[in-house]
Amino acid sequence: MFINFKINGKKIIKYLFILMSIIIILIFLTGVYNIFFKKIEKEENNTFTLNDTINSDKIFEISPHNYTNILKSVTDNLDNYVGCKVHFTGYIYRLLDFSPIQFVLARDMIVNQNPLQSLVVGFLCEYKNANEFKDGEWVDVTGIIQKSDYYGEIAIIEVTKIFKCDEPENKYVSVPDNTYVPTSFLL
Repeated sequence: MFINFKINGKKIIKYLFILMSIIIILIFLTGVYNIFFKKIEKEENNTFTLNDTINSDKIFEISPHNYTNILKSVTDNLDNYVGCKVHFTGYIYRLLDFSPIQFVLARDMIVNQNPLQSLVVGFLCEYKNANEFKDGEWVDVTGIIQKSDYYGEIAIIEVTKIFKCDEPENKYVSVPDNTYVPTSFLL
């Protein structure tokens, strides 16, 4: 007794193609889920942290367009930015309890357009000759981000270069919009 067994090559190729297509679609959907939805879950649970650090001698330019996003990112992930060199402009702003070498390199962040409402935001800076600059004076600063203590752990810029400059046309910055990717282009 013989069993007659026929193999239809066209059907096998068709079934293999369908199987491979399903596998590729599942891999793609798993990747999309991991990239978008798991990241959101981690951010909502406040457990999302950056795994990379900045190891660069490059001086990073902080502009009015990325100012508050960088300020927020450095504040949220300070350990990842310690040692990073930055360059930006702002005006001198001091509080009564600052030491003689401390000031905030400040910008005004627009909170509401109508009527124009703004808040002072900026990085705390230390410079041995800070008293040479008056409050409200615009300066250009280059420095290194360090960790310090001012009513808790805070980022502080150790100023390496500072000079007076003119007030820029665009002296305002906007509210952080979370579009800043902290280290993708600094490495």
